[in-house]
Amino acid sequence: MGMAGARILAVDDEKEILRALKAYLSANGYEVVTAETGREALALFYGRRPDVVLLDLGLPDISGLEVIREVRRTSTTPIIILSVRSDDRDKVEALEAGADDYLTKPFSVTELLARIRVALRHAAGPLAKSEPVIRVNGLTIDLARRQVFRDGQEVRLTPTEFNLLKTLARHPGKVVTHRMLLREVWGPEYGDESHYLHVYMAQLRRKLEPDPQNPRFIVTEPGVGYRLRTGETGWPEGPR
Repeated sequence: MGMAGARILAVDDEKEILRALKAYLSANGYEVVTAETGREALALFYGRRPDVVLLDLGLPDISGLEVIREVRRTSTTPIIILSVRSDDRDKVEALEAGADDYLTKPFSVTELLARIRVALRHAAGPLAKSEPVIRVNGLTIDLARRQVFRDGQEVRLTPTEFNLLKTLARHPGKVVTHRMLLREVWGPEYGDESHYLHVYMAQLRRKLEPDPQNPRFIVTEPGVGYRLRTGETGWPEGPR
């Protein structure tokens, strides 16, 4: 199915927010189903099989985290968190439970639409699973040869720098938490060594970014992790 006509399940306990989401998303060609509780959300999820779930964390019955864990037992359907909770711990917990992305309320419709497009594209073809070459936003990453090109020019990376970039490239446009990156690149026992990451990420940016202070490729999500920018139109400049 193309992006137009994709089915979105929006879950929020505030009727006004659901009405607004339904109006915006329907006007952009999406089919929208809505739920006000976690249990109703799960029933609709299994009954209607949406292509994307928009989920508020604070629900009146079961928590948004429980909804994520339940969905993840059987499905890889993208889940985008929409939450007034701006505490980094909540974001990290939701992402590590299996959410794909989060937006803090209030958010712009343009940004929400951009994140939905990224989620749908990612769900349609898991990029690095089958493709030996990943192309995103002017970067070309050749997984088999372990080579990286920026705008056609080769950039020489150390094995660790390459593995960091590869991990971000496997989830383009999605935030990857510090712990996920550490475990993927250094191994499961390194979940808390975030000072490692800052050092290597600074080196990677120095090599990749035309202007490391104003990153074109790797965006920092403060206190949470990093995101490889996809060059989506309508994507606001993220935090540095």
